[in-house]
Amino acid sequence: MQEPSIRRRRARQSGHAILEVSMIAPWLLFLFSGVFDMGFFEYCLISTENAARVAAFYTSSYSAYASDSTGACNYVLAEMKMLSNVNGLTSCSADPLVVTASSVTGIDGNPASNVSVTYTTNQLIPIPGLTGKTTITRTVQMRIKQ
Repeated sequence: MQEPSIRRRRARQSGHAILEVSMIAPWLLFLFSGVFDMGFFEYCLISTENAARVAAFYTSSYSAYASDSTGACNYVLAEMKMLSNVNGLTSCSADPLVVTASSVTGIDGNPASNVSVTYTTNQLIPIPGLTGKTTITRTVQMRIKQ
């Protein structure tokens, strides 16, 4: 049988673990949501970069395609179809996705195509003090194949 003083000490210590978990849980939840948001934004950044590259590859394949924003839009939509607010879009002329293609003179003096892709992300988890949306713009320039 335990002494009465040991029983009293254990009775005073019970519940400390619940108290500690309840104090640290909001911080862990906030940290998890921040990591989740960051992963989503990184995926959007990679998708936008790849879409700009694919569209520039298309517009640089032939001189008549150099300023074909509609054709570039089709390639961008195909590349970014896994993003939630791009799925179902049919044009690239307003938020959340804007694609522009133009014919320019490259830095080496040869004709080139310039493609710019601007994407605005969704707000996933509303964190106080942050806007929750990010606008990503990627521009790619490629020399037109002769």
